[in-house]
Formats: sequence, C-alpha cells, structure tokens
Amino acid sequence: MAKESTTIDVGEPSTVTKSSSHVVKKKGFVAAAAGGGAKRGLAIFDFLLRLAAIGVTIGAASVMYTAQETLPFFTQFLQFQAGYDDLPAFQYFVIAVAIVASYLVLSLPFSIVTIVRPLAVAPRLILLIFDTLVVTLNTSAAAAAASIVYLAHNGNQSTNWLPICQQFGDFCQNVSTAVVAASIAILFFIVLIIISAIALKRH
Repeated sequence: MAKESTTIDVGEPSTVTKSSSHVVKKKGFVAAAAGGGAKRGLAIFDFLLRLAAIGVTIGAASVMYTAQETLPFFTQFLQFQAGYDDLPAFQYFVIAVAIVASYLVLSLPFSIVTIVRPLAVAPRLILLIFDTLVVTLNTSAAAAAASIVYLAHNGNQSTNWLPICQQFGDFCQNVSTAVVAASIAILFFIVLIIISAIALKRH
C-alpha cells in the first residue's frame, strides 16, 4: 500500500500577516499626521485670535481710562466734569479689562506650544480652563459698564436720574466705545473656548 505524503506550507500566511500589520500601521500614521495638521491649524488660528483680543482689550481699557470731559461753562466755584473715576463701575471695568489683557499676553506661550506640539493635551486644557474663567471676568466688567452707559444715555425716570449724554457727548461716546470693544473681546473668548474644546475632543 502506497503512503500518501502531505505537505503543509506555513510561510505565506505569516508573510500576509506581516504585510497586513504594516498596512495598518501605515494607515494609523497617516491618520495621526492628518489629525496633527488639523490641530496645528486650529492652534495657529487660536494664536492669531489671541493677538487680536489683546489689541481689543488694551484699546477698551485705554479708551475708558482716558474718558473725561469738562463742560465749557463753569465758574470759579462750580465746574461740570465727567470722568471714568467718578463711577465705581467704570473703575472696575478698567481694572478687570486690564487683567484680561494681561492674561492674554501671558497665554501666548501656551498657544505657541500648541502650535509646536499640536497633539499635547496639557497646554490646551490649561488654556480652556483659564479662558473660561477670564471670559467671566470680562463679561462682568462689560455688563457693569453697559448698565451705566445705558443710564447715561436714557436716564431713569423712576429714580429721577437724568440722561447726561446730551451734555457730555464725547464722554459718552468714549465709554460706549470701550463697552463695545469689551463685548467684541467676549466673542473672541467664546471662539477660543470652542477651538480648545474641538482640539481636546479630537483626542
């Protein structure tokens, strides 16, 4: 009786497995590179937006700080003058917005780190946390100043507060400009927070 011989070739499946593993690793590397590129783009936009926010907040604080007007008719004993330091809300606005501008300057190195290392989580998380805290401060300052600006323009009949913007037109224009600039800074912060949230979500 003739014996049948059986040959088993196990070399080819091993080669196929290695090839498949190599393809999977290559696809993973390409996906990681694409994700890093997208995050780097978000980080660059974040940096540019912070530069714009610095300019806006410094402008808002400066305009409010220099807001002052004296009416041309006055006597030796009576003088009509309006300045930011006459109202606590405006003083708080200047201090708070100056703090916001200082924070934005200090946040630039962290923003640069996210550009150099777009996949790093820690700097992005730090920016997200502090951006959220600082936008609260910015919003409170803008809201406090906006309430006084509204009274300056419209007055309040219930409390017999008369509008003063007809007399102090330049002063009202300056403080209104400062409030608008601070409101624009709030929008910038909202976009910054969204950018950080998107960058962290991609992890």
